[in-house]
Amino acid sequence: MGVYLLLVVGAATALTDATAACTAWPACGDGWTVPTTIDGSVAMGHRVVAFLVGLLVVATAVLGWRRGASTRVKAALGTSLALYPIQAGLGALVATIGGDVTLSAVHLVVAIVIFGGLLAALAWTLEAETGDPGDVPGRAPEPDLPPPADEPTLPSDPIVRAKATAAAYFRLMKPRLMWLLCLVASAGMALAGGPGLSPRTVLATLGGGAIAIGASGTFNHVLERDIDRRMSRTNDRPLATELVPVRNAVAFGVALAAVSLALFASVNLLAAALGLVAILFYSVVYTLVLKPNTVQNTVIGGLAGALPAVIGWAAVTGEIGLGGLVLAGVIFLWTPAHFYNLALAYKDDYARGGFPMMPVVRGETATRRHILWYLGATLVAAGVLAAVGSLGPLYVVTGVAVGAIFLWAVVRLHYEQTEAAAFRAFHASNAYLGCLLLAVVVDALAI
Repeated sequence: MGVYLLLVVGAATALTDATAACTAWPACGDGWTVPTTIDGSVAMGHRVVAFLVGLLVVATAVLGWRRGASTRVKAALGTSLALYPIQAGLGALVATIGGDVTLSAVHLVVAIVIFGGLLAALAWTLEAETGDPGDVPGRAPEPDLPPPADEPTLPSDPIVRAKATAAAYFRLMKPRLMWLLCLVASAGMALAGGPGLSPRTVLATLGGGAIAIGASGTFNHVLERDIDRRMSRTNDRPLATELVPVRNAVAFGVALAAVSLALFASVNLLAAALGLVAILFYSVVYTLVLKPNTVQNTVIGGLAGALPAVIGWAAVTGEIGLGGLVLAGVIFLWTPAHFYNLALAYKDDYARGGFPMMPVVRGETATRRHILWYLGATLVAAGVLAAVGSLGPLYVVTGVAVGAIFLWAVVRLHYEQTEAAAFRAFHASNAYLGCLLLAVVVDALAI
């Protein structure tokens, strides 16, 4: 995380401004002068932290060799250790002669490789220490298992049933997804900025997005109603219990989709087209094609959660831009690191439903490994977003702090291997993305 801190700070525009205030090396002025300005102090602080983190990299590599780590762990640590002084030299060039786009890009790429080497060493070490040799991949889902014993009962009192029905229609819209995906769209709009970011655009886009999520969730309930009856976590859903008739649910979903697309179209046609793609992708491609047929369902399905970032950008600018695409990349990579934790917690339930989720097909050891890899990729993408979106200190501090908490939860998951640990990592992933997106909104609007 120390290396990641340097990566994100180096990618943020705030550091570029600070570097101009300290154009000597290793200190400012004549090369040995203590800076007197805030920007100079920031640049100097970055170099001091880089030196201290370099000592940690050396200590980690030495520890790996002394502990007799595997060859691949030693190679990963050795790569990071060898590149670190090269990275420091690139930093000195950027500070003293000024960094053009190419030099700055090389500087960022080397930082990513150093971070990747340390992450690989961590992943392989955790797998060696906590992996289960008996966790053999290839287990098939078991949809023929009997339904769970705790089947829900419907209220018989007319008033209570009417209240339950009203709540059921609200539940069809999967409201727990709305806040996060609307926050994704908000971050996309904030990054786009400019004169197109008007209150009317924001309200119409977020309203259309929330209702689009409701439409997608409703269609998902309709299409999975038979499978939902077999799973403990879903057998109380409105269509699984027949609290809401299928015909009514379909009509409700179509109405929500129509209202959503009308709101998007009031902003611009590109936003409406992307909104339609998002509804169809989640309702049809993910629910009917990906989820029941491939172990990569969660990975590819992450496109559904990433589209609100592009929609938010398009709503403000009328086009698809780099900032929106990079933000979408962060969401896409975060999705497996987030959802695989839930798949671990509900592994037997997903097997009962016949879904080829990662822990069901590949085993829990492989799933925990993938969570760590995707977490690392998410952190790297978030670092790239700092450069593309010209984000500042709040984004940097938030991303590193909540990223460290997320990483800690994932490491604990490797050692504890319990349902509680899986839920802890799942909630940590939610906290990470929520805080990161809020920081994007605040930082982008402040700039």
